[in-house]
Amino acid sequence: MRRNHIVRFSMVLFTLLVFTSGISGAAEKPIVLGCPLSTAYLYGWDAERGITLAVEEINAAGGVDVGGTKRPLKVEVIDTRDLEPGVPVSEALLAVEKLILDRKADFILGGPVRSEAALAAMSLLSKYKKVSILSTGALSPAYHATVEKQYDKFKYCFRIHGEAKWLVKEILTCLMEIRDTYGLDKVFIMVQDVAHARAAGKILGDVAAKQGFDIKGMDIYPTGTGDFSMGLLKAKKQGAQVLSIWMDMPESAILLKQWYDLKIPALPFGSTLAAAEQPGFWESTAGKGQYCLANVVNAGNAPSNASDWTMKFYNAYEKRWGLPPEGLGSSSSYMAVHVLKDAIERAGTLSSDKVVAALEKTDLMGVYGRLRFDPKTHQVIPSFDPKEGAVGSIFQWQDGKRVVVFPSSVAMGKIQLPPWMNE
Repeated sequence: MRRNHIVRFSMVLFTLLVFTSGISGAAEKPIVLGCPLSTAYLYGWDAERGITLAVEEINAAGGVDVGGTKRPLKVEVIDTRDLEPGVPVSEALLAVEKLILDRKADFILGGPVRSEAALAAMSLLSKYKKVSILSTGALSPAYHATVEKQYDKFKYCFRIHGEAKWLVKEILTCLMEIRDTYGLDKVFIMVQDVAHARAAGKILGDVAAKQGFDIKGMDIYPTGTGDFSMGLLKAKKQGAQVLSIWMDMPESAILLKQWYDLKIPALPFGSTLAAAEQPGFWESTAGKGQYCLANVVNAGNAPSNASDWTMKFYNAYEKRWGLPPEGLGSSSSYMAVHVLKDAIERAGTLSSDKVVAALEKTDLMGVYGRLRFDPKTHQVIPSFDPKEGAVGSIFQWQDGKRVVVFPSSVAMGKIQLPPWMNE
């Protein structure tokens, strides 16, 4: 009888130990990822979805191993509104500071999204010694140049997606392929009145001119512009054969519809073109997006075989959110979480300086190829080959599908011209 009591007591004790152990593990303090994003706009909401997907995957697998203790990730998002017309940069800075002070963010991921806001936030990140991985929107070369010039102050700032100077190189290389194939060498540049677009448009014009392209002009449009017909007719009158478009505002969809309706004999090339990046663009324009090219900065935002990760991410995103990855910010924000997890586990701590050192040694394959950071600038190292670096992706709308056409290492099809360009 006594033996039975001892056995029962032992079983109860064992059950309690297992139960309390489970509670202890489940109660580990989460690692808070503060995400300052302009959530009403594409580059904000797709970044939030990419981050959330990665966090759900990591937590389902047990979380992040911090020095032998598994800890879950927690996402805290604040709307910076920095992509909205007329919203001051100060509002984005308040959002970042609130994430740090009120939401107790351990790391900052995603934005701010607008280049001007991201640059202004660098001092806050330095003040609080918060490691940040910029993963959407901001393309200004000044971001990583600032890290290089004042490394000790801004070493906490990283960027895991492409930037304007590399995008110019990608676009110019693609333009040269178009010129070699179709003989198109007359370019008209149309940009949004924001820092990265103005700078990139000027750089592209200067560099392309040196490569023998005939630059017909550059028009600048305020955020929120709703009529582009005069600029399109101007481009036509000047004999433009390619329209290089740098715009992240949703109104850029109007530009493409007007281009189609006016039958402008120039290939629309969205160097940054938020409206055309989205899967619903075809339906929203009733097919008038046909032939438009769009640069989604990093592979994985449209179907390709850049790496073993690419279609796994693409399919997981579509399953989770009910639509395919939507544009710049999707794959890069997803990878920002995985790269941070990798760095924390190698550092064995959440200490900012040690995580910075670990991030500088990052070298892993991801959705858009091999991911490494330049240790001096903290800019992700780009390449045309996904085996060597972060590879970009330019697709063209063809019969309702986004077909990757550049670079050749990830291309799934060839560039087509609208029929009225051959008339």
